[in-house]
Amino acid sequence: MQQVDLGTTDLNSLQVAGVDEAGRGPLFGDVIAAAVVLDAGRAIVGLADSKTLSHRTRERLYEQIYTHAAAVSIGRASVSEIDRLNILQASMLAMQRAVVNLQWQPKLVLIDGNRCPQLPCRTRSVIKGDAKVAAISAASIVAKVTRDREIVALHHRYPGYGLDRHKGYPTKAHLQALKLLGPTPLHRRSFAPVSALLSHSLTH
Repeated sequence: MQQVDLGTTDLNSLQVAGVDEAGRGPLFGDVIAAAVVLDAGRAIVGLADSKTLSHRTRERLYEQIYTHAAAVSIGRASVSEIDRLNILQASMLAMQRAVVNLQWQPKLVLIDGNRCPQLPCRTRSVIKGDAKVAAISAASIVAKVTRDREIVALHHRYPGYGLDRHKGYPTKAHLQALKLLGPTPLHRRSFAPVSALLSHSLTH
């Protein structure tokens, strides 16, 4: 993993949290963020951007992160918050909540991407941080596995949409199911494919 130079700092690993989110693109479900503080004395081998890992590898690393990391927490923004705020602001809110939910507050928070949420500590955005910073990689894995597991469970509540396969992303099969069955209460009304479908149903 290519390491990011954080510059001159006296911060140790127990004062630095990595943060990432999962679920900005789907039409269905909450957006979920994770914050992870790694323990330098308990290395986790194989951390990488969750999108590049197989399902089995993500699951294995997820368990190792919860076992070996110094602190792990989850934050989320609901579908109603996504529709009210927009997905970017809802993602920032989920990240804020993930950091606040940590067992203790870090001195520095490293955020994947190019924007930082408002936090009462130092923050730094890292472009492609989930591939460059181990703590952000760990957060990306925790966020994705957490969300994927929740969506698979919701598949049983809302059968017919194929949620267990596409996890709520706007695949062809998902869009076809939406046209046939209509949106569930957990579909994001502010997202174009869902709002277009609702507008169409109101005019016919």
